[in-house]
Amino acid sequence: MVYSLVKFLAAFFLKWLFKIEVKGKDIFPRNCPFILASNHSSYLDPLVLGSVCPRQLRFLAKEELFKNKLFALFMKALGVIPIARGKGNLGIMRRALGILKEKPLVIFPQGTRTLDYEKFKAGIGFLYKKSNVSIVAAKIYGTDEILPPQAKFIRKGKIKVIFDTVGSIDELDNYQEIASKVIDKIKSL
Repeated sequence: MVYSLVKFLAAFFLKWLFKIEVKGKDIFPRNCPFILASNHSSYLDPLVLGSVCPRQLRFLAKEELFKNKLFALFMKALGVIPIARGKGNLGIMRRALGILKEKPLVIFPQGTRTLDYEKFKAGIGFLYKKSNVSIVAAKIYGTDEILPPQAKFIRKGKIKVIFDTVGSIDELDNYQEIASKVIDKIKSL
């Protein structure tokens, strides 16, 4: 219920403030979980993905976002999972695998807001191999100019989101190689 309300409000807010274009919205698996892997250059990215994706999504987010008790309550109501960056996070990976038995999960392979595609985490490779679900790639354009990492105010602009399937990566066993292929796909969109 909270998710549906936030999705409605986010979609209204984003459409009211920005021109949004979405391509590939029809490729999402309808009744099964999947991993949605996206670039991440702005705090707006989760809102954008949640508002344009036809399925309810779950997210991983850095634990620092949960320090504010009110915001933490809100994030937990949305099903966001806190992760401690830079640590092994085996418990978090187990929770993520549990979610992937039922629901789609958003992963930002870069691990933080950045325009750099060269630094990414292997966790997506681990989740892919252990969950046996498909990966949908997403590339978000424009949010880095509307709300850059150090900005205090939102600027006007256009947002474009492109979704596509990653393709065959089943033959890969190395988690880092899988993550690299996913990043290459995101870059190519």
